[in-house]
Amino acid sequence: MNKISKKVVVLLAVFSATISMKANANGEISEHVNNLSAHLTEYAEEVTWLSDKFSGVVNEYSKKGKADSDQLIEFWEEVDFHSAIETQYVPVYATIWQGIYGVKVAIDSGEKAAVVEAELLKLKQALWQGLGAVKLAAQYQQKGLVPKVMTTEQEPTTGPEVIDDIKKKLHRVVAKYAEKLTEVATTLVHDTYLQRFEGIEGALIELDAELVEDLEKDFNVTLPQAISKDTSVDNVRAVVETMQVKLDKARSLLVKAEESRKSVF
Repeated sequence: MNKISKKVVVLLAVFSATISMKANANGEISEHVNNLSAHLTEYAEEVTWLSDKFSGVVNEYSKKGKADSDQLIEFWEEVDFHSAIETQYVPVYATIWQGIYGVKVAIDSGEKAAVVEAELLKLKQALWQGLGAVKLAAQYQQKGLVPKVMTTEQEPTTGPEVIDDIKKKLHRVVAKYAEKLTEVATTLVHDTYLQRFEGIEGALIELDAELVEDLEKDFNVTLPQAISKDTSVDNVRAVVETMQVKLDKARSLLVKAEESRKSVF
């Protein structure tokens, strides 16, 4: 393990934090996500196909001043790459959705062709970034460094692992908001608070009551308000990133408390 660079360790941690999630809003996960290496050529072809299809919609808009923007979502949900990136790297998955809606909203709002084309460029960049993330995840799979993707989540109930699970779910909140699934995102926030955070709340209050109060406000006010105000994905992500910093602090406190208890016994 000491031969792996710090950068790879960080990336591995990100993948491990997101890899065991089910694609709840987009159907069952197929087995291809557990054998990424065998499908990399397929994913690359799909990204190229998506890029061409998205360009076709934008070109039609540039020529005619109108286009069926719903096709953007239909194309995206048609490919296996969709679930590959969702199960491997949720932050980029959310960025892709953000890019799709960036193009869609620009078309539906009748923006100038140059504006739509600028949004398309950002979308294509997100697609290729996603492919890079999947390729890296494929390497980790071959080395046995990441667990298989499970179709049913096995959630921890106590200790620092709960914090890891909460962080995973908050990444999914951003992803679902990027998909324009506002109610799903809001429900996920509330469920995460009630079913996960409240389970460790008592232990955390003894360690840092002010931190718990801040996170309670984030779960029940700040994040739900950001979602309900129909703000940008970047704004919702910013709230989540602030919460992640606080959750990291909470995890450190729980780890130290657990180590102290072990040392006593």
